[in-house]
Amino acid sequence: MADYVFGANILENLTTGMYQDSKVIYREYIQNACDQIDKAIKDGILKLGEGTIDIWLDRTKRTIVIEDNATGIPAGKFQEVLGNIADSDKKIGEDKGFRGIGRLCGLAYCKELVFISSSKGETVESTMRCDAKKMRALIDENGHGKKHTADDVLHAINSFDLREDVEAGSHYFRVEMVDISPENTDLLDFQQVKDYLSFVAPVPYQSSFIYRKEIYNHAKCLSVKIDEYNVKINAEQVFKKYVTILKDSQTGDKYDDIFGIEFKDFYLDDELIAWMWVGVSRFQKAIPKVNQMRGLRLRKENIQIGDEDSLQKLFREDRGNTYFVGEVFAINRDLIPNSQRSYFNENPARLEFERTLRKYFNEELRKIYYNGSTINAAYKKIDAAEKKEAEFKQKESAGVFVDDDHRERELEVVLEAKKEAETAQEKIEKVKEKADGLMQKVIQRIEVERPRRSVAVVKPVTVIPVDNNDPKQPRSIRRVDKLTHYSKAERKLISKIFSIITTATDSQTSEMIIRKIEEGL
Repeated sequence: MADYVFGANILENLTTGMYQDSKVIYREYIQNACDQIDKAIKDGILKLGEGTIDIWLDRTKRTIVIEDNATGIPAGKFQEVLGNIADSDKKIGEDKGFRGIGRLCGLAYCKELVFISSSKGETVESTMRCDAKKMRALIDENGHGKKHTADDVLHAINSFDLREDVEAGSHYFRVEMVDISPENTDLLDFQQVKDYLSFVAPVPYQSSFIYRKEIYNHAKCLSVKIDEYNVKINAEQVFKKYVTILKDSQTGDKYDDIFGIEFKDFYLDDELIAWMWVGVSRFQKAIPKVNQMRGLRLRKENIQIGDEDSLQKLFREDRGNTYFVGEVFAINRDLIPNSQRSYFNENPARLEFERTLRKYFNEELRKIYYNGSTINAAYKKIDAAEKKEAEFKQKESAGVFVDDDHRERELEVVLEAKKEAETAQEKIEKVKEKADGLMQKVIQRIEVERPRRSVAVVKPVTVIPVDNNDPKQPRSIRRVDKLTHYSKAERKLISKIFSIITTATDSQTSEMIIRKIEEGL
């Protein structure tokens, strides 16, 4: 049988067509560097904590450099390791990457991709240059009838070089992306790249995140390791940007906070398959997108799988995942990231993982955010009723009402708010009756954070209808009674006008109009 031919288009699938987000190149190269740092520690080349991954962005020269101080690649293996595709020696379940295709991703976003390396004990530096611009031209020719095989293209774009007189103690691997494409300028944006890696890369939590020690202690109790590496961008170290404050999208002000965390461990036949931590808040609403940390994020070897919505499909409601902040660490070695690292390959382990998480999300977490939202809404109705009552009493004592009909309409609004508040209080009591554990903590926090009151339940509305025909009861003060320099007939006419205004418009609008008239009078 004739040899199989792999057309040039396969290179397009492995580069330009591989990823939707160009920033994924950072994840791929960092992932490879992490594996080599692990190997360098195992081989005694580095001590724990000595491994570094440095990223240098140069907007002026339009270059990106990613370098690690791990094992490097020996000169004798350099061409074989980098020249072959999808022929990695890495092992599933042991290494973070294993397919041997991630290094090609940079070809899609620059004119030239360069790999430079030196291995400890050697005095030479190996270089591989890949002409990305030429690759795209050959692939384009392939699409217009001039056929090229993948082998033809690789031979045409790859060149190797060797430099002598390198310091024997050096050991490094460097990726250089030269002349970043104009349409991919975001790859050179320091803040965008840092924000991306703050949640995607396997880096430590920032020191201001007060719950990080609890997370580390829980992992230690489970005898699992959270892989963390020293990653820097332009010499500035990258940390996971978890904070305790939740901000409103419109004002940018704090509307809620994370006041604690809870853990959940997932087992299958006594074997740990995943574990997670979740932030506990008052669950007032779905967390706005302005909070970069929102969502339960899926991680394997502490590298994010997909984006903040990767686990959203496991919730019964699409909004479910957006109520939470937290991380799910997949442990089972058969949970294998797909080639794009957007999710796991489909296999029995993934199906069991999804079944277990879906049960917890929809039986426990859904109850938490649903009840939390219900209680927050109920207390808002209670607070609104108390506010309306206070406003009514203030208006009555200030003689704001135009006539008895105006007073009755305002009183009706107060009484209706009281009915809603009573119903709301009943909902709160029902939730409290069934609340346990985490839900009790949420309820306690909601009540503590409410405006300080002497009584936390609905106070009875004490306002009562006034009967001005009853000689024992004084007539209520009317608004026009203040206009003493007008005659009785004139005040009656003004009162009629005010009454029409209060009938025809809402309370706020009528108050504004009447005040303007009073100022004019």
